[in-house]
Amino acid sequence: MNALAKGISDGGIITWRNLMNVRRNPDWLMAATLQPIMFVLLFAYVFGNAIGGEAGGAAYREFLIAGIFAQTVAFNSAFTVIGFANDLQKGIIDRFRSLPMSRIAVVLGRTTSDLVVSVVALVVMSACGLIVGWRIRGSFWDALLGYLVMLMFAWALSWVGALIGLAARSVEVAQSLGLIWMFPLSFISSAFVPTGTLPPFLKAIADWNPFTAVINATRDLFGNRFGPAQTGWPAEHAALYAILCCVAIIAVFAPLATAKYRRVASK
Repeated sequence: MNALAKGISDGGIITWRNLMNVRRNPDWLMAATLQPIMFVLLFAYVFGNAIGGEAGGAAYREFLIAGIFAQTVAFNSAFTVIGFANDLQKGIIDRFRSLPMSRIAVVLGRTTSDLVVSVVALVVMSACGLIVGWRIRGSFWDALLGYLVMLMFAWALSWVGALIGLAARSVEVAQSLGLIWMFPLSFISSAFVPTGTLPPFLKAIADWNPFTAVINATRDLFGNRFGPAQTGWPAEHAALYAILCCVAIIAVFAPLATAKYRRVASK
């Protein structure tokens, strides 16, 4: 068996092991779904009329869902951070080191299992969106592509989480590091308001923010537009830019996370 096939095979075993942990600790899955549901209800019914106006409240709720999707899968990368930090603290990584397995399998298995959690979270969030009035206005294939872009983004961010989790010195530090960088990136974006409403300096950041690219691409594919049309290359080529951002994140952080795991496992 060549190295790639062995890495994928061993990664599948680690993925199953991590999913069994989620099954035994369902509070992880609840945390991945309850917080986004609260965000949907908060922004849809508390801020929705203020932002969209009474006549535009329903349109704003459709606009909101793609932003909640992106925030949900981004925050789920914190489980990658905590999972690695927890395995390091409990000595699980030392046990993996003693097994005849591919070095990339542990990192690949963790990111893949957390991708499965993101799939479940998106299913729950889609049901919640339908309840509050969200609808997909595009075709089936456009909608499928929108979900795939969102899942690609989730997998890309999980590699960032893997690097942070392997670098964290404790679970407590990992919990802070896993979320602190998410808030500015998710809020300085088009997740909750059109970027045209932001001050010029923040608008420039938000327009090129990978979060905005993924959110705009998903909205376009779902047919959930709201407010004036956005201009500029990132907005006009949102799907292409979103995919390029995801590929770039994976290309940078997957080798870094794998190299960090090798250093940690060799100690």
